Amino acid sequence: MNRIDLNGRKAIITGGARGIGFATAQRMVDSGAFVELWDIDAAAIDEATGALGEKATGAVVELTDESAVAAAARKAFEARPVDILVNNAGITGGNAKTWELTPEVWRRTIEVNLVAPYLVSHALVPLMMAAGYGRIVNVASIAGKEGNPNASHYSASKAGLIALTKSLGKELAGSGILVNCVTPAAARTGIFDQMTQEHIDYMLSKIPLNRFVEPAEVAAMIAWLSSEDCSFTTGGVFDISGGRAVY
Repeated sequence: MNRIDLNGRKAIITGGARGIGFATAQRMVDSGAFVELWDIDAAAIDEATGALGEKATGAVVELTDESAVAAAARKAFEARPVDILVNNAGITGGNAKTWELTPEVWRRTIEVNLVAPYLVSHALVPLMMAAGYGRIVNVASIAGKEGNPNASHYSASKAGLIALTKSLGKELAGSGILVNCVTPAAARTGIFDQMTQEHIDYMLSKIPLNRFVEPAEVAAMIAWLSSEDCSFTTGGVFDISGGRAVY
């Protein structure tokens, strides 16, 4: 592993107790950072922070609740200024044709995958601006570029997250805060439990490298985007789809 210098930095990672979020937390701790995991599952947070060690803390946060996010942001900054935000938390919302998805499922997927990153950014960006430094990395998806069938809600939410990245990056240009996103192909994590086998097979069939991405591979890209080495890119979309998309 190439050790990216994150010494003394503090990162908030949403959905950080498992999957890509946990892999990112591990990579950042190994690179010298302090991490705070925001997740809805208290038991998973305890397990994750126990595995990560003394540089890891956690908080139970309902990311779609504006007041809960704002309170968590203030508390996080009181403990130690936050340098890095990774908006990773997300759900698939299951698989079905657009006209078969219930409005409740469609709305909840948009709320978790798009509205929540907005709320977290809304709460943390002013605090980062006051400090004059920050790195924000949004975890979107190849689905946001291409639109997966039987996943219109998920695809739309991730396309929206890509656009949010571009807008926020331009708004913060010159502030010392850079905003980028990654668009991974599917990783075999707990999120697969929300998908049909047919959809999993479809995703694999589209990847030229003929395998799913490893969470640690996505974490490596996120760690670089979270570092001072990333100094002249903002509003960027970094592909990690095994060749599925080359733009």
